[in-house]
Amino acid sequence: MKPATIFIVLLGFVSLFSDMTYEAARSITGPYLEVLGASAALVGLIAGLGEFLGYALRLISGWIADKTGKYWSITIIGYIINLLSVPALALVGQWQLAALLIMAERIGKAIRNPSRDAMLSHATVEIGRGWGFGLHEAMDQIGAMIGPLIVAGVFYFHGGYREAFGVLLIPAAIAILILLFARILYPSPRDLEISKLHIETKGLSKVYWIYLIAVALNGAGYADFPLIAYHFKKVATVSEQWIPVFYAVAMGVDALAALLFGYLFDRKGLSVLIISVALSAGFAPLCFLGGFYSALIGMTLWGIGMGAQESIMRAAVALLVPREKRGIGYGVFNTGYGLFWFLGSVILGVLYDFSISALIVFSVILQLAAIPFLLRVRKMLH
Repeated sequence: MKPATIFIVLLGFVSLFSDMTYEAARSITGPYLEVLGASAALVGLIAGLGEFLGYALRLISGWIADKTGKYWSITIIGYIINLLSVPALALVGQWQLAALLIMAERIGKAIRNPSRDAMLSHATVEIGRGWGFGLHEAMDQIGAMIGPLIVAGVFYFHGGYREAFGVLLIPAAIAILILLFARILYPSPRDLEISKLHIETKGLSKVYWIYLIAVALNGAGYADFPLIAYHFKKVATVSEQWIPVFYAVAMGVDALAALLFGYLFDRKGLSVLIISVALSAGFAPLCFLGGFYSALIGMTLWGIGMGAQESIMRAAVALLVPREKRGIGYGVFNTGYGLFWFLGSVILGVLYDFSISALIVFSVILQLAAIPFLLRVRKMLH
């Protein structure tokens, strides 16, 4: 196996156990906040603010990584904050404290992701951008699928939210140990990037900014799962025990979609991303208006969209930014995406209390509005 592939697989295992930890928590934070007394608007605000911090701070961490070259150190610090915030949720009894930990988890992710993605981008040159990021995302989502099932198992054996959060300390510790092993094995991932002709410019080009607009619009219309889960519990469309299972299904779809889209991205380019956006735009009416089975189909479409966002959306950035600016390139990308995700989440949470129909219209229109910009980017790249 090529060194670049081994590196991607190692970071894939880190992400597998990491997602097993925080995606398991994410599958129940909506209902947990509801139990602690938070309203739908607060759930939307907390989820949105957490996502915003989780993306906005990547601009700073990406810039610091490029300036200092300390990609590994920044990645490790971020993972520790990201992962240990989750089992700490077992110790709180107020929604305010839970909200702080939820946001701390996202902040840890903000610290680590630009550095980690920059390191990954060096390794993906040899095996294909789309396939490399797709493979990493697929492993990531295997953990995201297993984690909620662990939570469902805790509920099945009559445990509660505290027990569910507490048991997640185990995968968190495993992820940190694998990360430290990868650091020892590959102290300089930049050496994995071979010289190759590519579509890159000398900075953050016009096509990069147009691409960022498309991604931001898609993020603004994408309802975060805590709000969807809040809806499932409130209207009893899906029982409390089934909510993490639905999330696990979405994560399984995410993993398969990431592999398929990653493979196709290296051959068809942005056309694959355009198709994924068109497909995932249908999740909102199915999740918020449908019954049990319609909601399941809606979560499947939601998973397709997440698979694209976490794999080929990231892979495209590596094509648009030179390697010496990857940290800031991913930082700006994630900040713009996160800002609009935050604004969209707040609006979606408010609209939920006002009109579910308005929420659905807002979600669908903003996601579809991304397509003309993606078509423009595809034309410019060609």
